Amino acid sequence: MLLTITTKRYPATDLGYLLHKHPAKVQTVELAAGCAHIFYPEATDHCCTAALLLDIDPIRLVRGGNGGHDFALEQYVNDRPYVASSFLSNAIAHTFATAMNGRCKDKPHLVDEAMPFEINLSVLPVKGGETVLRQLFEPLGYEVNVQAFLLDAQFPEWGQSHYFKVTLRHTLPLKIVLSQLYVLIPVCDNDKHYFIGEHEVEKLIEKGKGWLDVHPAKELITRRYLKHIAPLAKEALGRIMKEEGSLLEEKPVKDKDKVRLHDVRLQAVRDLLLELKVSTVADLGCGEGKLLRLLMEKPVFSKLLGMDVSYHALEIAKEKLKIDRLPEAQRSKLELIHGSLTYRDKRLSGFDAAVLVEVIEHLDIPRLQTLEKVVFEYAQPQHVIITTVNAAYNVMYEKLSNGSFRHSDHRFEWTRAEFEAWASQVGAQFGYEVFFRPLGEVVDNLGGPSQLALFKR
Repeated sequence: MLLTITTKRYPATDLGYLLHKHPAKVQTVELAAGCAHIFYPEATDHCCTAALLLDIDPIRLVRGGNGGHDFALEQYVNDRPYVASSFLSNAIAHTFATAMNGRCKDKPHLVDEAMPFEINLSVLPVKGGETVLRQLFEPLGYEVNVQAFLLDAQFPEWGQSHYFKVTLRHTLPLKIVLSQLYVLIPVCDNDKHYFIGEHEVEKLIEKGKGWLDVHPAKELITRRYLKHIAPLAKEALGRIMKEEGSLLEEKPVKDKDKVRLHDVRLQAVRDLLLELKVSTVADLGCGEGKLLRLLMEKPVFSKLLGMDVSYHALEIAKEKLKIDRLPEAQRSKLELIHGSLTYRDKRLSGFDAAVLVEVIEHLDIPRLQTLEKVVFEYAQPQHVIITTVNAAYNVMYEKLSNGSFRHSDHRFEWTRAEFEAWASQVGAQFGYEVFFRPLGEVVDNLGGPSQLALFKR
């Protein structure tokens, strides 16, 4: 099994300092199931590639009880020596521990520097195929290139295997790249070769800090990482969801005693829906159901739909909305569904209004075009309400450094001019008039902390 990490950031040989592995040496680390060899196929100022070659010993697998147990021959006939799996994660943790923990003795300033990296995995098994692979890496901002393999080249009618050659590209600090690979490689494989206990929850929380809590597939990642052990997965998800809610934007410096900004948004959206006199509303990206709870209080709304990409968030929404205890008349007008705004969904059609509260900034800009088609071309509600943060207002937050975003999962933050340009273009393309208003306390020359666009067909 071969993993390579390449950078062309000058001088590229700084990769050797970060990994604590000298480019002029081949190093070997003994592992329980074999050996890990670290070497550099190329090491110049303009391009440096570090390779981790994992040499699994099948005999050690059998002696260690890691060869599989589902049927007798699986201990001797399996793909473990040839594919990226939890054995590779273990090798990364042992050979690159210093780099993954964010330590660099000779050049400590490199630890937090985002560098352009290309990661190649020669053979990665992915239970769920390319769809799951992209679902895991693309929300983190990786460019994903995939080469699929046939089950058998002599029998192409058998179709594709679940093995892929994968190339990932991103600009990130190396410690984050390694932590994400450590977690996601066995998640792709959906298997682990060692005992899973409470300590694995701690590992997941530690290695997933700063990215897992806002990942749209965090439930899938958590369940697979913890080998589908329900009590451990439930504990981990509970802890991850607690961290998810800490947004810098909720309390500006000058407004400590005022209503939280998120509540201001929700109330503004509810009041606007009442003004529009709509009766059926789809809350796209409903999260834990806060807006739905506000709308449920108003009998004018006869049908409410909440959709979110997070299944766990929907479970929380179901609990907070007390759906199981609602009178039948109220329960029949509310529906929660699991889905994504990057896929066409017939269930979103036929509503008077669709609402996206602080949703668009969580998508990579190239994927916004898909969202536009899903909402405006296919679902075609009479009204669409979209809110997003106002980047110009970020100077009001003392803890927010220049150029930083309000939330770690934001892929962009737009000024008023940028938001209005995008919304106007979308409205013209799909036949909607567009109106804008600020949300929150308005500051001269900055606008409000958040902004709203109303689209009318």
